[in-house]
Amino acid sequence: MANREGLRRSGMREVAQAAGVSVSTVANVLSRPSIVAPPTRRRVEQAMAAVGYVPHGPARQLRGLPSPIVGSVTLDLANPFYAELNRGIEDALSEAGCLVLACSTDLQSAKERQLLALLQEQAVRGIIISPIDPDPTALLQVSRRGTPVILIDHPRRQLDLCAVAVDDVVGGELAAEHLLSLGHRRIAFLAGAIDPGPVARRREGARRVLAAAGVDPADALVDIRMSDHPRSSVSVAAQAVEQILATRPALTAIICLNDTAALGVLEGLHTAGVRVPDDISVVGYDDLHFAARLSPALTTVHQPKHQLGRAAAELLLDEEHPDHTHREVHFRPTLRVRASTAPPPRRR
Repeated sequence: MANREGLRRSGMREVAQAAGVSVSTVANVLSRPSIVAPPTRRRVEQAMAAVGYVPHGPARQLRGLPSPIVGSVTLDLANPFYAELNRGIEDALSEAGCLVLACSTDLQSAKERQLLALLQEQAVRGIIISPIDPDPTALLQVSRRGTPVILIDHPRRQLDLCAVAVDDVVGGELAAEHLLSLGHRRIAFLAGAIDPGPVARRREGARRVLAAAGVDPADALVDIRMSDHPRSSVSVAAQAVEQILATRPALTAIICLNDTAALGVLEGLHTAGVRVPDDISVVGYDDLHFAARLSPALTTVHQPKHQLGRAAAELLLDEEHPDHTHREVHFRPTLRVRASTAPPPRRR
């Protein structure tokens, strides 16, 4: 053990000499990279690569040094929204010498608790999570044991944790205001079988706008749930169109919980011979990379996904500073009007 430690110190001295810095600077790059100037950090990292120096993970833990691994726990890695969000997390953390371990809860509370336990066992540097479990006990336990936890799209009013969020109530308002301005008064809100907080807040925003306009939400806004599968897959959304057309033939617009569901809705309407937007208008949510390339191009509510992920990562790194205070970073969504929305047909 002592011999290995001696070799480690020797290796650090070799890196320091190659980079033209002190051994303590090399140690800071390994343990607290955020306090080292980026040019110096890059020079040390290049020297490590040149001399073949690899920090030993277990040794870092024994010496009380933080792990370079950060856990990112999201609802569904198959959803492109989380791919873009994780890219923002990774871009920010890679600059600090960290590696992101991305996990998915598949919208299951039990799996979320299992992942939290596994990540804590690995002594990760921190956890960035979009939680599904309504019970925050597991999250709070992780935080109390010293692992920083950053929430995504989850109000921190009742939790003493940092959070980043997009105002989903405003997002729902934007979608409903746009459709009302076009003349729509019979609108479907397509949600998933499991209703995470962000989707519920979007629906609430839409209801507020309708009520403020003197339109009874109970008559104007119909909830349609994709009850066969917990995920908002394209095929399940396409199947939901059959339910919409069969039960609510007078509907003139559909607000979808996300762009993936909207893609399925467009597919289902096309199969049924329904024209978009001539017969029914469709609004998505997220503004994913494919939204502008669909036919017709999708009107959608834009979320700053990369910025959201980067802000979460920056909050996590900031937790290492002694003067850190928990806070919430807010982003405002915007509407992207494209070709999938138009005034309702007169015959309806």
